[in-house]
Amino acid sequence: MTTRIDRRGVLAGAAAFGSLGALGIPAAWAQDARIRLLWWGSQNRNERTAAVIDLFTGANPGVAVEGESAGWDAYWARLATQTAGGNAPDVMQMDYRYIFEYARRGVLLALDDAMADGALDLSGFSQEAIAGGQVDGKTYGVSLGANSSTMIVSQAAFEEAGVALPEKGITWDDFAARAAELTEKAGKRGFYGSADAGGLEPTFEGWLRQRGKALYDAESKLGFDAEDATAWFAMWQAMRESGACVPADLQALDQLNIETSMVSLGHAGVSFAHSNQIVGYQGMSQTPLVMVPYPIGGPDSKPGQYLKPSMFFSLSANSGVPAEAAGFVSFFVNDPAATEVLGVERGVPESAPVREALKASLDALGQAQIDYIESLGDLAGPLPPPPPAGAGEIQFALKRINEEVGFGTPPEAGAEALISEATAILERG
Repeated sequence: MTTRIDRRGVLAGAAAFGSLGALGIPAAWAQDARIRLLWWGSQNRNERTAAVIDLFTGANPGVAVEGESAGWDAYWARLATQTAGGNAPDVMQMDYRYIFEYARRGVLLALDDAMADGALDLSGFSQEAIAGGQVDGKTYGVSLGANSSTMIVSQAAFEEAGVALPEKGITWDDFAARAAELTEKAGKRGFYGSADAGGLEPTFEGWLRQRGKALYDAESKLGFDAEDATAWFAMWQAMRESGACVPADLQALDQLNIETSMVSLGHAGVSFAHSNQIVGYQGMSQTPLVMVPYPIGGPDSKPGQYLKPSMFFSLSANSGVPAEAAGFVSFFVNDPAATEVLGVERGVPESAPVREALKASLDALGQAQIDYIESLGDLAGPLPPPPPAGAGEIQFALKRINEEVGFGTPPEAGAEALISEATAILERG
């Protein structure tokens, strides 16, 4: 079996694109069919994906897979460039916030025919899991796992400082006080209790949902106002001033990937992420990490978190190898050897038979993900309405504006800017 691998050099940082050849996969030219695959993720994910590519090509003579990976920020710029140029990858990793936009632009291939004829086997998936990848009644994404938002907590940092770890059900006010206590008692230059999550969309969304609001309503309009945004930016500004979270110059190092997170860089005891990312985070840490649900708003707080597809695989509407691409996705989510290699790094598998088969082989981190998902209980609410076109752009606007507030822009001005920019983006469609 042959596998063609992209031969770009591996570069550091979120803007870099990794070569699977650097992971030890032999490079060769496919004779019959070539599948281009694009995903975002950490080095840990790259290695697991490369191993599955090897398994797939070994089982499918004549089919090659060319893979590229990137950090979160760079990934979407790369995908946008490729799709705009009519050069979309055959198989692309897709996020819930983007799948509706890409599907409605005609970029993605509807998968229902492939499911009907058996080329794409989702028989082990629940109807809810399949529905998560549907847009306007058609299936455009195959969920690669379920996850939820979480705090990634350095157990050693808290224990060494003699500070109690944040616990399930802690309020935001108490979390801020606990983080400030860690900063003070740790007494290390450049180290703080928490990362600054003021620019992270999932964290903002969870906080809004706890207040009975939302990022977007069912009509694809903003589900919050300037008063909400002001309170959000002010909360993180107060945490910066108290020393509870990192200052703006350190947070600016975070390029929305595991490698540059504040916990991974050793600048904070807490980062905000998704539960499937614990594998990548632990791979970057020499000491144990644990997952804790988001803080809550108080006794009247509503559920802020929810279970979501961690990510999808989608196919290009213009793929020249749609059958082979569908076969690759089917292999990825069903093959026993492949799913054992993948574990729960992309989330808890949606296929019931796969989950059952994995139980015996899961390590402590894998089991921790399942336990975390099952432990959320009433902290998890319903899946929100699909994000509208432009939601991805708004996500990056939130990050930028929070940085501006960190560097001196008043929270009120930041809130006005966010509302103005987000409204204009949504009106543009």
